[in-house]
Amino acid sequence: MNQNIQAPLDPAVAKELKSGDYVYITGTIYTARDAAHKRMAEALAEGKELPIKMENNIIYYMGPSPAREGRPTGSAGPTTASRMDKYAPDLLDLGLKGMIGKGKRSQAVIDGIVRNGAVYFAAVGGAGAILSKCIKESKVIAYEDLGTEAIRELKVENLPAIVVIDSQGNNLYETAIKKYCKES
Repeated sequence: MNQNIQAPLDPAVAKELKSGDYVYITGTIYTARDAAHKRMAEALAEGKELPIKMENNIIYYMGPSPAREGRPTGSAGPTTASRMDKYAPDLLDLGLKGMIGKGKRSQAVIDGIVRNGAVYFAAVGGAGAILSKCIKESKVIAYEDLGTEAIRELKVENLPAIVVIDSQGNNLYETAIKKYCKES
């Protein structure tokens, strides 16, 4: 099913999304990759506040290339999500409702998704130039010294993604293989 959804992500909407749904995300999302996740984990360990509130937000695992003239960002393709797996469960427990990346997730992340009624979306790898056209504004809000790994606030319009793991733990990467094997 195709759905237009708003970010931040309403918890009721997150629970309605099903593995395999195509979504178009409009609103405010954040970028964070390995280095930013490591800093956030260190902040949590030290009892400090995070630079962004996790509650109902979506993090896009993406480090943009430099912006071309007149554009808010350059290519904006997804990063392999498993690189953030050791950090994601803690952020999910703080209220993170969505993650956008590519590739499989660990069982600990899947358990965190189910426990917190969250969703893992996949964006198409290799389509960064096309995805960047959905980004209307981009500004660094934390860890500027990390360059492309800084946390950015993005205003997006109709950013396409696919629900890979839904709030019930249904995983498109597993169900699609099973379905394909049955039809072959």
